[in-house]
Amino acid sequence: MSVQGFLLKQYAAWKLKDVPKAQREQMTALVSKDPQLFKTIGEEIERRKKGGESEMKAAMEVMKKHREALAALLQKN
Repeated sequence: MSVQGFLLKQYAAWKLKDVPKAQREQMTALVSKDPQLFKTIGEEIERRKKGGESEMKAAMEVMKKHREALAALLQKN
């Protein structure tokens, strides 16, 4: 396991502590398949939040925008 993979798993365990372990591992696997996509999504959500949108609305809009890329990742799973 790479250092980046290890750090990703530790961050996921901390951030998603209330999520069941199986779902947390599935999310971690998706992020490790295309970390750049999730970095881009996170940055866009943060930018929208700073612009005054609620976190939920910002996340929904950004996820809609990247729906095809996310669906492709899920198909690879």
